[in-house]
Amino acid sequence: MEEDLILTSTFEHLKLDPKLMQAIAACHYKEPTDVQRDAIPVALEGRDLMASAQTGTGKTAAFVLPALQKLLTPSTLKGRGPRVLVLTPTRELALQVTENIKQFGSFCRFVSGSVVGGMSYGPQLNLLRQPLDLLVATPGRLMDHMEAGRVDFSRVEILVLDEADRMLDMGFVDAVKKIAMATPATRQTLLFSATLEGQVLKIAQQLLKNPVRIQLAANKDQHASITQQVHAADDSSHKHSLLAHLLNNDALYQAVIFTATKRGADRLAKKLTEQGHEAAALHGDMNQNQRKRTIERMKRGEHRVLVATDVAARGLDIKGLTHVINFDLPRVAEDYIHRIGRTGRGGATGIAISLVGPDDRDNLRGIERLVGRRLDQQTIPGLEPKRPISATSDSPRTGARKPYGGRPNGPRSGAPRSSAPRTGAPRSGAPRSDFSRSGSGGRPQGKPAVQGAHNDARRDFSRGAPKRNVNSGSQGEANGNTRGAPRGEPNFNRRDRNEGAARPHASAEPRRSGKPDVKRATWSDRMRTLLG
Repeated sequence: MEEDLILTSTFEHLKLDPKLMQAIAACHYKEPTDVQRDAIPVALEGRDLMASAQTGTGKTAAFVLPALQKLLTPSTLKGRGPRVLVLTPTRELALQVTENIKQFGSFCRFVSGSVVGGMSYGPQLNLLRQPLDLLVATPGRLMDHMEAGRVDFSRVEILVLDEADRMLDMGFVDAVKKIAMATPATRQTLLFSATLEGQVLKIAQQLLKNPVRIQLAANKDQHASITQQVHAADDSSHKHSLLAHLLNNDALYQAVIFTATKRGADRLAKKLTEQGHEAAALHGDMNQNQRKRTIERMKRGEHRVLVATDVAARGLDIKGLTHVINFDLPRVAEDYIHRIGRTGRGGATGIAISLVGPDDRDNLRGIERLVGRRLDQQTIPGLEPKRPISATSDSPRTGARKPYGGRPNGPRSGAPRSSAPRTGAPRSGAPRSDFSRSGSGGRPQGKPAVQGAHNDARRDFSRGAPKRNVNSGSQGEANGNTRGAPRGEPNFNRRDRNEGAARPHASAEPRRSGKPDVKRATWSDRMRTLLG
């Protein structure tokens, strides 16, 4: 029993070729990771596979080793196209996979290469013209070569979709489908992703045949070796102060700082350099040679801080990276999983710190829902936030909603309405005062004057004229509007218009038109005349 346990914790039980075992030993790998232990036997059987595991757990070797094992058997098909095709979302990840292929295939004779954007077409054309065993590519550049008829997919035996979730998030859904349709239907498909849900699951159902599903950890169980913290920030200046304090910590050996934009990465890297930090930026506007040199300098320890965007840092694997700092939280919660996965790799521990400003609160809630728990909030003495996260993220929204149409009487208090009649507006028994509009010459009107004046105000408002306050002075107070709104404020709210304006108080003084007073016949007078 103990002997079986020892065998399952080493590479011998995987029954790989001795040349591959020699390369594994040269890389100083002693035992496979969980994803390698579960995925490699399935891939060696030739079955389709969809696997989910946190970043930094050796997913690359989980598909590279079975692919190289397959390539050790000569192909019976004629042609010069690749037998193994690996699709990755970014150039950096493609170069990392290519480097791992060279490491594990160092004692074998394979022809491999990469086709990625941001690089000149000349070397890629030469690569595609010769017999090829293994090709690593980004979907965009590979589609360019496909449309030009430069790629032969007739010999593809294994198709690998690495970091499939990010590839789909970047808009490569159609490209991935077209590339997959161009490969033989008898191919074996291996899909690796940080999550197996949503669009990733949908594309897997379309491209994979009866796949074996391996999901080593849910989102809430991932990155147990990474300490995750949040610091509330009041504004951008507060963020910079918090960042300066974090970078002055001697426990921070090397860090990747994530920003939302490329310009933000450049500005922050420049500012940190001016403060005396060995910092550099990494983003998509840099050409491939610049990005490669920056990463190599980071690996050699020449840079202590790398300010990067999501796309540029995808697949970034730097040993000794102790901290990941989210200067800007990602808009997509899944990107948070990939960001913090840059540290705590290969069994090491790491620290992930997020600076949460007022505009980041909603993004934080999305991240916490994804990971299934609240992230620990930390405060630094002397840099405490004025608005802690708990004061806004946990409590429900308070305060009255902004009144519709800007009611002059203010928001309703929420208390139940009183059953007592309104003061100054008798509902029955009191005759309505019949006032004519100004300038009418004392002509009897079929509608109350106030209502007619209100209609005039509505017409003036629709024409863009200044609003007229009909309920001004004592007339407004008589209608229950004790606010005494000055000239120019909105005239009636809906409740005033329907109830107060149509029933002015009996004691209200009518507005004078400036012409001689004429006794007007009221409704009751006309009725008495008609009835004799």
